Amino acid sequence: MDKEIVISVKDLTKKFGSFTAVDHITLQVRRGEIFGFLGANGAGKTTAMRMLCGLSYPTSGSGTVAGYDILRQAEDIKRHIGYMSQKFSLYENLTVWENLNLFATIYGMSSRKIKEKTGEVFKALGMEDLRNVLVKEIPLGWKQKLAFTAATLHAPDIVFLDEPTGGVDPSTRRKFWEMIYRASSEGMTVFVTTHYLDEAEYCHRVSIMVDGRIEALDSPEGLKRQYQAGTMDEVFRIVAKDAKRGD
Repeated sequence: MDKEIVISVKDLTKKFGSFTAVDHITLQVRRGEIFGFLGANGAGKTTAMRMLCGLSYPTSGSGTVAGYDILRQAEDIKRHIGYMSQKFSLYENLTVWENLNLFATIYGMSSRKIKEKTGEVFKALGMEDLRNVLVKEIPLGWKQKLAFTAATLHAPDIVFLDEPTGGVDPSTRRKFWEMIYRASSEGMTVFVTTHYLDEAEYCHRVSIMVDGRIEALDSPEGLKRQYQAGTMDEVFRIVAKDAKRGD
């Protein structure tokens, strides 16, 4: 049986004056899916993601995220998702545990649940020795793991990752994707943007935005067949070759 649809939008549009940042996009994402959201800078990815996260209202169109209406239930959406930005969003002058405690409290977790979940996390990640270390003193790879953990500690239905592996080495990127796969296997939906086209290969399905519109959407293998390409980098270059906006 098909898995439950947890993101569904139809003709979602966002305009800023006469400029159309997101132009009538339509997509559906299922529970446990790793969905890659690709596009050059300026293509409209971040604007679209902000609407899905309940941080920005669409100009027109409709949709639901985690079962809640993006037009009328933005606060409910925020409580049922996790978000990790491309810029490291934790507090450098707080300890590892203080950061997790802070974010878990913001997400409404009880003190008992926070203690239980953080204990599980420290053991699973081998971070017991880092519990009371200031975040600014831990390596970047650990910071990335910590940021992902903070975004998912409350077991959200969906986690939105905005270029989560930017600036880290290939080995750290691989380990981070192991965390993504583990979350997906446990039923969490992962909606991820990335500039690394090899990472698109790890996704179950991928969409490619060009000038505010979704120009391609399929599994990586399906897209490579459709565009007769050997890699997702080749697919991207073909799909986005006529883009007017971007780098």
